[in-house]
Amino acid sequence: MQVQVRDNNVEQALRVLKKKMQREGVFREMKLRRHFEKPSERKARETAEAIRRSRKLQRKKNEKLGF
Repeated sequence: MQVQVRDNNVEQALRVLKKKMQREGVFREMKLRRHFEKPSERKARETAEAIRRSRKLQRKKNEKLGF
């Protein structure tokens, strides 16, 4: 991942880098890898995330349709 520094403005480049890393999910991945996660815990977490994503998508569809 690369970010160009313009006019020696390092602060702005850092903000852009952090935003890119957030979008890519790097911080989330680092947080998950801090401690070992048992396979059963991982499966439960991923299932819960999938349910949350599907509910959020359904809410957005209903909102778009006017429900």
